[in-house]
Amino acid sequence: MFEKKVFDYKGLEVRVTDYANDGILDILNHAVQGSEGGLRFSLQNIAPRIAAYGDQIRFVSLYKKNQIMGTVGSCFRVSGQGNLRYPASYLRYLAFQSTYQSGSGWRRQRKALIKPEKDDTFKQKTLEIFSKPHLLDLNNVLEGDKHIMYAFVESKNERSKNLVHQAGYEYIRSFLTVAFSRFSPKSDSRVTKLRDEERSEMELLLKEYYCNYSFFSTDFSFYGDRYYILKNGNEIIAGVSAIPSVYKVYDIPGVWGWVIMKVLPKTPYFRRLFRPGEFRYIVFDAIYCKKGNENLLGKLFESVCAAEGFNTGLTWLDDHSLLYDKLRTVVKMGALNRMLNAKPGLVYSRFINLSDNEKEYFYTAPAYISGFDFS
Repeated sequence: MFEKKVFDYKGLEVRVTDYANDGILDILNHAVQGSEGGLRFSLQNIAPRIAAYGDQIRFVSLYKKNQIMGTVGSCFRVSGQGNLRYPASYLRYLAFQSTYQSGSGWRRQRKALIKPEKDDTFKQKTLEIFSKPHLLDLNNVLEGDKHIMYAFVESKNERSKNLVHQAGYEYIRSFLTVAFSRFSPKSDSRVTKLRDEERSEMELLLKEYYCNYSFFSTDFSFYGDRYYILKNGNEIIAGVSAIPSVYKVYDIPGVWGWVIMKVLPKTPYFRRLFRPGEFRYIVFDAIYCKKGNENLLGKLFESVCAAEGFNTGLTWLDDHSLLYDKLRTVVKMGALNRMLNAKPGLVYSRFINLSDNEKEYFYTAPAYISGFDFS
């Protein structure tokens, strides 16, 4: 484990670590994600997820007088295939102390802490880190290498959008949250948990299925050994990774948001699907389906919910992908998805040392939205 000071400025320091120290965990565990007027929630399983990244995560943290003020994580992986294959870093775990979270308090503190200078401001130096991955001390990531840094941003989160714009990130794709729910999920005899001897076959099927997606990686496809498959005889027809997760939800926008937050938790059946204080759900990740069999995904999802003891599953999909279209039109996703009025998420990327021709593929290819990264 290491911790190093990247630079300092009038009592402020930026440090990089390859682990989440007590200060980072404390600020993340108390952070409320989302934006005013949008979905607001907090993650409940941060430490084990960070541990799963192993030595491929770095935290860039802001300190004032040795007290942590904010942090953001950068998760390294090699993603994509063919013309979309590059070393990449996904940014997540952005959090500030409550003083800095939002509103006039944030603006006053920001003005007081970060004052413009003629050339080389503290803010500019900080933002440079998110365009220079070699500063994060990752193995085999060198200055001058081709690299992609990317982040998922809620469309209503103006502060985060402004931040990534200032760091030189470009909007390239959009995605939506998709919910699956059953009041009383039932098992299907064709659905079983993936066996060790089937894993290599499943990995090849996933790589073929997502060969034209940007940011796809199988690094966490089998996380927790909860990958389920639906078979016809000896053939794998569909598959999905199940990641049990918990949110504490503070607000969901819109009329349906009010219904979901205030009405559903008080009704006998709907409270099985959603409870804001402890919203338990399965993340569906690394979804696979043999072409023409998309109608079976509902059976697969329902069996997974039954096996894991959940009523609700969530996944995130590029809204111009074939899989999103099939789930929307072919699969009966359940009551919660019909009520969900999710605003699109936005994919922002910073292309480092890529030519215009190399970047062009990322504007037209659907983006793979890793469910693990959202869990």
